[in-house]
Amino acid sequence: MKFFVSCARGLEYLLADELLALGCAQATAALAGVNAEGTLADAQRAVLWSRLASRVLWPLAEFACADEHALYAGVAALPWEEHLAPGHTLAVDAHVSGPALTHARYAAQRVKDAVVDTLRACTGTRPDVDLEAPDLRLNLVVRKRRAVLSVDLGGGALHRRGWRRAQGEAPLKETLAAAVLLRGGWPQVYAAGGALLDPMCGSGTLVIEGALMAADVAPGLLRHGGSPPTRWRGFDARAWDALCGQAREREARGRAALRAAFHGRDLDPRAIAAARANAEAAGVAAAIAWEAGDVAALEASAFAAMPAGLVVCNPPYDARLAADPALYRALGDALVRAVPGWRASLLCGDRELAFATGLRARRTYTLFNGTLECTLLVADPVRPPARARAAEAGGAEAAPVLSEGAQMVANRLRKNLRHLKGWREREGVTCFRAYDADLPEYAAAVDVYTTLDADTWLHVQEYAAPREIPEADVRRRRNALLAAAREVFALPKERVVLKTRAVGKGGSKYGRMDARGEFLHVREGRAVLRVNLTDYLDTGLFLDHRPLRLQLAAEAGNARFLNLFCYTGAATVHAALGGARETTSVDLSATYLQWLAENLRANGLGGARHRLVQADALAWLEADRGQYDLVFCDPPTFSNSKRAGDFDVQAQHVRLLRAAMARLAPGGTLYFSNNYRRFRLDEAAVAQFAHCEDITPRTIPPDFARDPRIHRCWRLRHR
Repeated sequence: MKFFVSCARGLEYLLADELLALGCAQATAALAGVNAEGTLADAQRAVLWSRLASRVLWPLAEFACADEHALYAGVAALPWEEHLAPGHTLAVDAHVSGPALTHARYAAQRVKDAVVDTLRACTGTRPDVDLEAPDLRLNLVVRKRRAVLSVDLGGGALHRRGWRRAQGEAPLKETLAAAVLLRGGWPQVYAAGGALLDPMCGSGTLVIEGALMAADVAPGLLRHGGSPPTRWRGFDARAWDALCGQAREREARGRAALRAAFHGRDLDPRAIAAARANAEAAGVAAAIAWEAGDVAALEASAFAAMPAGLVVCNPPYDARLAADPALYRALGDALVRAVPGWRASLLCGDRELAFATGLRARRTYTLFNGTLECTLLVADPVRPPARARAAEAGGAEAAPVLSEGAQMVANRLRKNLRHLKGWREREGVTCFRAYDADLPEYAAAVDVYTTLDADTWLHVQEYAAPREIPEADVRRRRNALLAAAREVFALPKERVVLKTRAVGKGGSKYGRMDARGEFLHVREGRAVLRVNLTDYLDTGLFLDHRPLRLQLAAEAGNARFLNLFCYTGAATVHAALGGARETTSVDLSATYLQWLAENLRANGLGGARHRLVQADALAWLEADRGQYDLVFCDPPTFSNSKRAGDFDVQAQHVRLLRAAMARLAPGGTLYFSNNYRRFRLDEAAVAQFAHCEDITPRTIPPDFARDPRIHRCWRLRHR
């Protein structure tokens, strides 16, 4: 069976690895969760053992859901007497999107009505609603006129471990705390004899979660006390009892061997009191030393006898706890002084605050604490060897000082990131343009690519300088821009790829630049896409077309989709995930078609429904006799391939659009786009065979607002 395990955004790949380790046959990361395959026993094991999951959802039904009546009918068709016993209680959580159902609470009410009416008709009794502790908790998701109704096997949010007795002003969820520990390698550090320190521990979540992890305590045992988490009639109570029995045996061994290797410290004595109460409830108080004290007073003498360890911390950063860069700097200085050889995993408010620590990141990850986007900085060790040698020699430990020009670029980058932050959080954007020659002297585009495993890369495209600019000035400005980018994003130079975009005869050059063959996987909407930052001038994903690709996905339901000049097929993947009945993708390049095949495979797509055609797109289009409901045509400005005739978008766009409209089915839509800045649409000629609307402003995303001429886009329909 396939089931869904939800989690906080940013934890998907950690969760997928955890589920595979717990015995699931397959686990594929999705947005805010993992699509898993396995038995009911595997799903129940996840409820008991997962440290990262928010909910484990076992599907009961999936059905078409055009409106509230279809929703009621689909739910009422289920044999609810097989799922809920008389006298038991019910609750429904709902998540809806689309034009038909817009209110989650109303959708949940309709599901409840259908269950109640069905049971009353069948048994003569109706279940009551209990929103806090129901016997059966259902989960409804409605998206693109499809409904999925599932049983919440854990009976509610799994981050509630059951030990929290007191909490501070902004408590960290236990699932996110587990991610901070795992990204820091805590299981390996503990196995090697290391200790755990949180110098700003609050109510102790990170330290307590680390102790329970070291003691091999199943999170579900504390939460449910061994009782079944749901009274759904399909739940395998016998298998659950067996799992709990095994978990108790592991817990007994783990608690007996637990070392006193845990240290929590906080400036507020009330926080320390709350942490002590929580540790008592969790049964790990004997292993933890608590202390009230300022992080600035942290001294090396307290940890001199401990050869290795991990520092974890969640310093304040949200609206309730004002973020102070000076506090982050004090934290970094204290760690360098007290535990220079340890590893650190710090959940910071954003990249600027992470950089304010002064620590050199080995890895950074984007995680979400509720709706707040955070940066997890992992330093290993806290003080790099080169810095340590400088200290021993009496040298300064300060980070390199940026030049005046580099500081200007850094300030502009930070301003842009702040400006785009709200939009990126709302839209879930992980690949975007952060800078585009905002300062004319520093003429380059800086694109950010965040991979599926939360690594950040920068793709820097330097615009070729005018010939009259001395080479020394070009080199100085380039180095300043790269230094600023590395500082703002706290990245090593290996994760910053530099290219120069020069204009050649007939337009930009698209030839091979390197031969590393290194591909990264990124997410855009529902799609997983491969990008290559090194081998070609372009990466395989045109970021400015992001809104148009998402629009294609929204319109692709049951459509026959045609992608002309398909490049690496990102639009095809979006259309397929959007429910396209079939897709046809045409490009002359075998390399790009292979890239598209890999993109399809990465999303679990393939087969005869998705046709890949290697051909000159215009010649193929004029010879084809198929019909298509949705067409995307994004031709290059110019092409002079040896395998096909020359193509010039300005000279041949009328012929191209006429041929495409001949293949467009009645009621269909053709989207035509190109990035030739001097392009002029022959409106009179196109008007003879199509109704044409310029929709360019709607297709320019916020990160390209500085350059609204990055592309032009039209929507064409039959008259």
